[in-house]
Amino acid sequence: MSRLLLVSNRLPVTVKVEKDSVSVVRSAGGLATGLSRPHERSGGVWLGWPGDVSRLTDAQRAKVEAQLEALRCVPLYLSASEVSRYYEGYSNRVLWPLCHYMVDRIPRQDRDWEIYRKVNERFADLVVRHYQPGDTIWVHDYQLMLVPGLLRQRLPDARIGYFHHIPFPSSEIFSTLPRRQALLRGLLGADLIGFHTVSYVRHFSGALMRQLGLDTDIDRVIWDGREVRVGAFPMGIDAAAFESLANDPGVLEEVATLRRKAEGQRILLGIDRLDYTKGIPRRLLAVQRVLEREPAWRGRLRFIQVAVPSRTQVEAYAAYREKVDELVGRINGLYGGVHNVPVHYLYRSFNEKQLVGLYRAADVMLVTPVRDGMNLVAKEFCASRPDEDGVLVLSEFAGAAAEMDSALIVNAYDVEAIADAIEEALELSEDERRKRMRALREGVKSHDVHWWTSSFLNRLQSLPSTAERKTGGGAEALERMKAAPRLHLLLDYDGTLVGFASRPELAAPDDALRALLAKLLARPGTSLSIVSGRPKETLEAWFGELPMSLHAEHGLWSRTRPGQPWRMLEGVSFEWKARARPVLDAFCERVPGSFLEEKTASLAWHYRMVDPEFGAIQARELRLLLLETFVGQRMDVLPGDRVVEVRPQGVHKGRVVGEATQGLAPGTLVVAIGDDRTDEDLFAAMPPDGLTINAGHKPTRAAFRVNGSGEVRKLLGALVS
Repeated sequence: MSRLLLVSNRLPVTVKVEKDSVSVVRSAGGLATGLSRPHERSGGVWLGWPGDVSRLTDAQRAKVEAQLEALRCVPLYLSASEVSRYYEGYSNRVLWPLCHYMVDRIPRQDRDWEIYRKVNERFADLVVRHYQPGDTIWVHDYQLMLVPGLLRQRLPDARIGYFHHIPFPSSEIFSTLPRRQALLRGLLGADLIGFHTVSYVRHFSGALMRQLGLDTDIDRVIWDGREVRVGAFPMGIDAAAFESLANDPGVLEEVATLRRKAEGQRILLGIDRLDYTKGIPRRLLAVQRVLEREPAWRGRLRFIQVAVPSRTQVEAYAAYREKVDELVGRINGLYGGVHNVPVHYLYRSFNEKQLVGLYRAADVMLVTPVRDGMNLVAKEFCASRPDEDGVLVLSEFAGAAAEMDSALIVNAYDVEAIADAIEEALELSEDERRKRMRALREGVKSHDVHWWTSSFLNRLQSLPSTAERKTGGGAEALERMKAAPRLHLLLDYDGTLVGFASRPELAAPDDALRALLAKLLARPGTSLSIVSGRPKETLEAWFGELPMSLHAEHGLWSRTRPGQPWRMLEGVSFEWKARARPVLDAFCERVPGSFLEEKTASLAWHYRMVDPEFGAIQARELRLLLLETFVGQRMDVLPGDRVVEVRPQGVHKGRVVGEATQGLAPGTLVVAIGDDRTDEDLFAAMPPDGLTINAGHKPTRAAFRVNGSGEVRKLLGALVS
């Protein structure tokens, strides 16, 4: 196992100050538990904020640093202003509500963005200082979304993983964020990006399509010439530890005490951080509704709601606490008596033993967040029930619902539905309760936190290294071209000499391009070919008078000099075309904004003006349909930039190279420049001493790379300047 650098907002430790002594103790959270084994085994380090140590004396701080070093933890100290603006500000006032669909809670201005960016840069710089070649870097959560991209800039060959521990919102919600593209680019610095559920992966893919125009192919996306993998890795808990605690004599004694105090009552339980995503108010209203409509339950239900204080410095949380307090008071006022109240509200933290005692004593566990990345409380409850009893009521908006279908799944926004589920849970037979709990426990135990850690790291470390053969930049290619006594340029058009337009006819050559081509043709010892997917009529209209060869429809048609007739490749079959056209026409009708372009021997379905997500889905469906329907036919189905093209088999740009270079003087350097999959055929057919340049971010066999049509023009302009 390679050395592991773990990067998270908080270190997995707590700094405790008692009178004159100071100590560092390990935290008991799920992430700290899950990553402790690989942290120890790999001999790596954990980098993060140790918490507020501003009040420590110099001597105390030195002791803390020595203890952190012994635990292989590297502190990044944050000022009070940085904590306020990076953590409480942008992370928890902007990103947290956005990812939980609470758009109305986001401030009108993202004033804290600059501090968020600068703190992310500080994290990246700290990682770089501790990085050794061969290390694996694993970055965690929404506070550090820019770090993978910053690390990729600083450590281009590093193996980098990122895990998003909260929900990733739908692309429509994510698009409301002003800094949306910067955050996505930050995440794409990773080699592997992990989420809790498949739906979050789908949302992330939709955001990439809408914001950056990137189409995710199942579990991978091409960015900056790299293949980035995306996957769902549902996080688990230390199930064995919870089960062991549940059998602890002290815990069993506490369980007996709880049940004795609730004699004659059924115990409902809720355990949450006091956060507005956890659905506590609607849960309280559901309990109230049960008591309203079923008087027989009055005096027979005891609802214990534990609310752990959270983010007390954020004003939205203080207002939320007041709302919960008011609801508890109202319900107890309506249905409580002198000796008993229905809601036992506990606003404080509990240790693990106390929590497990509550889990094991409960008849019904209510986990009803309005949005939650995973929710480990649901899993902790099941792991704490070796008696195989108890019922879990679980919100469909918790990530855990995707795995825990033996729970009673509810819509957390529907108070009546939650009330119905509470009554159903209370009335389930013992056999049904045990059957459901056995299934839940099996899943929780087999997919625990150690399974989660190993599945992510195994996937990350099995990916091909980013340090594989790299493409050079334009400067080196330019020097080779300038040094050559003679040049022949094979140039793609769309995406290489001009950017893409919404419709093909809108991408006509501008005056600057015409002038550039004229200069190239006037350069001594330089000849030129345009090799395009465009129809021959279009190329003739645009470039017919220029003294260069033209190759249309990916080499189906060729014309070597002005005034010469166009010649078509021999042996090309068009039989498939009449059968394929109705399929493409049908997609034009069902996908508003798409249109069909017909060429001599090919058909191209364009969806550049279609909603990006919808268009990508429809394009994949069209490709599959064509491949299944016309299996064995002499045709190729090619995905392009917002286009699906169907063309005759054997017609590709590689067929042009022989004809275009025939008769060139010895020593002529042949240069091919293109940007997409069709140009890879061109690169593959180049002579061994030729020069190939990719104009984009996609994986390529080209030896050199520039960034888009603008840089292609700069490169060619430098050649004639």
